[in-house]
Amino acid sequence: MTKFTETLAQVGGPEWLTAKRQESLALFESLPVPTEDVEAWKYTRVEVDFDSLQPHPKRDTVQDVSQLPASVQKRLSSTDAGAFLVFDGPDVVYRTELPQELQDKGVIFTDLKTAVEQHADLVQGYLYSVVPAEVPDDTTIAAPGTTPSKSPDPSEGKFSALAAALWTNGAFVYVPRGVEVDLPLGSFRVMSAADSYTATRTLVVAEDNAGVTFIDEQDSEPLQNAYAIGAVELVVKQGARLRYVSIQNWGKGVTHIQRQRGDVDRDGKLNSLVVTMGATLSRTEMQSYVRGSGAESEMLALYFADEDQHFDHYTLQHHAAPNAYSDLLYKGVGADQSVGVFSGMIKVDLGAQKTDAYQKHRTLMLSSEARNFSVPQLEINANDVRCSHGSTTGPVGEEEMFYLRSRGINKETAEKMLVTAFLEDVLSRVPLKSVTDYIEGIIAEKVGAV
Repeated sequence: MTKFTETLAQVGGPEWLTAKRQESLALFESLPVPTEDVEAWKYTRVEVDFDSLQPHPKRDTVQDVSQLPASVQKRLSSTDAGAFLVFDGPDVVYRTELPQELQDKGVIFTDLKTAVEQHADLVQGYLYSVVPAEVPDDTTIAAPGTTPSKSPDPSEGKFSALAAALWTNGAFVYVPRGVEVDLPLGSFRVMSAADSYTATRTLVVAEDNAGVTFIDEQDSEPLQNAYAIGAVELVVKQGARLRYVSIQNWGKGVTHIQRQRGDVDRDGKLNSLVVTMGATLSRTEMQSYVRGSGAESEMLALYFADEDQHFDHYTLQHHAAPNAYSDLLYKGVGADQSVGVFSGMIKVDLGAQKTDAYQKHRTLMLSSEARNFSVPQLEINANDVRCSHGSTTGPVGEEEMFYLRSRGINKETAEKMLVTAFLEDVLSRVPLKSVTDYIEGIIAEKVGAV
């Protein structure tokens, strides 16, 4: 019995879940770690000694916010979330209750482990449906006689299989048909032990014509040899509206690997924002499967890499139905000796006419030693579409910097102003004040303007 199998046995749960974990574990063990020979991982190499990984230690619940880590206390003092969960490693250490009026309407907000116990049929119906253990086969449906796109390399599912097998907890949100949740819901995840890993999962389901906002934040002090492996499943049914925000601010020494995927049905709308500021190595996949006519997907991201940080973002906008819309805007900043990677693809299936899809990636370089790799791509199999993609990379404008410095503004403050202005067209699309204030605070820390 391997160490991972022993960990699996400790997790427990119903038979269907145990069977799925075992199936995922077998897949994980059969797959190699993706290398630079795999196109989707060309610029990022993850070195992991799996046999040496240890689960994050368990943590006890606390009775008061003052007993939480200082960074979490600070965020909770100004959060937009109307109800939230706080995780330390695999355990919920603090929570607030969902307002009774929402509970009466059938809204469920709890940790995933509890949801499996109390809402088994509901969870079983959706869990692994959007982010399975294996990498989804997002091959474009092409015209007869033509060659469709190449299926993903199986090794791309290595870490998804690991997350599927070993997740211990996460957040679960379920909003019934026609219910609108006005206040955002939130999850705050921290790690507090070096030389350990966590595997978490977020599952958000918005039924027909429902609406909800979910904020997913991750934070820690510097932790050597720590791994955060996760999956996020976003289910947007017909006419539903879901806004999802992920803010990754792990400490240095953490390796972050997460696949996020949204499934958007007819006339549904998914707005997602991924913010990457922390960890030493971060690999984030954002995928949107636009399955229904009239569906919309807005995919936004911000990142700021400094020192020796390596941030890799891989995106997919897959249009499978006609008359649908997607818009991707990624903006990043590279400083010191950091590395930034963006690889994005728009795929349009045969028959997905009147698709309206956009992909834009912009990077601001604060150092001549920082590196950036950008690979925007299109694969179109319909003949009546509007699709565009583009990428730019460049340094801070000398004139803009001179203008600010000549008015008595020091270099750090001037850089903060220019970086914030550069990222503003993404921040301005996020109607969550505490989130934007928090991001601007991290930017100020990174440029030394605090």
